[in-house]
Amino acid sequence: MKKIILSALIVFGYSANAQQEVKFGPKAGVNFSTLSDVSKAKMLTGFHVGAVAEIKFTDKLSVQPELVYSSQGAKNDYTETFAGVSAHHHNHDKIEYINIPILAKYYIYNGLSVELGPQFGFLVKAESKDEVSVNGSTIKNDRDFKKEVNSFDFGIGAGLAYDLSNGFFVNARYNFGITKVGKSNQYYKDSRNGVTQVGVGYKF
Repeated sequence: MKKIILSALIVFGYSANAQQEVKFGPKAGVNFSTLSDVSKAKMLTGFHVGAVAEIKFTDKLSVQPELVYSSQGAKNDYTETFAGVSAHHHNHDKIEYINIPILAKYYIYNGLSVELGPQFGFLVKAESKDEVSVNGSTIKNDRDFKKEVNSFDFGIGAGLAYDLSNGFFVNARYNFGITKVGKSNQYYKDSRNGVTQVGVGYKF
């Protein structure tokens, strides 16, 4: 955790000294995430919250580093039948990261901009909540699988943002993972994160 905080401070500190016109502020929003190459995986709703800095080099071009806590993962919700007995599976796998995206922003028109850049993710926790219902009976199994997930996640973020004149902004972004999520967990061996984010924030 100390290394994560130190990395973020270096990025933000360097950014603040790189240009006089710098804005800081909080941001938060909702995540719609999934994991690729996982059978029956469906979109899981989560959240993100953090801080953002924007360093403007020109009226059109800027760099935006962020420090964001992000709840991601996927869910499975399906029914299977074996020997005439139906079992309904309801599973939530939450994988949470501290992400540091560093985005290049280009303003297309007034406050409307496009964003693109790398994202560096550091694993915080990974928890699974599983429910199996058979003939009216439900079996629950909650477990921690942090040791089965890679501690570092690298991805690319791309999206759109709109800055209002009063300092508020809204943005929509898709983050697609480059590195694999699974380490020793065979279920996630070849999977990668895919997260759609919609958020709001304020820069001052």
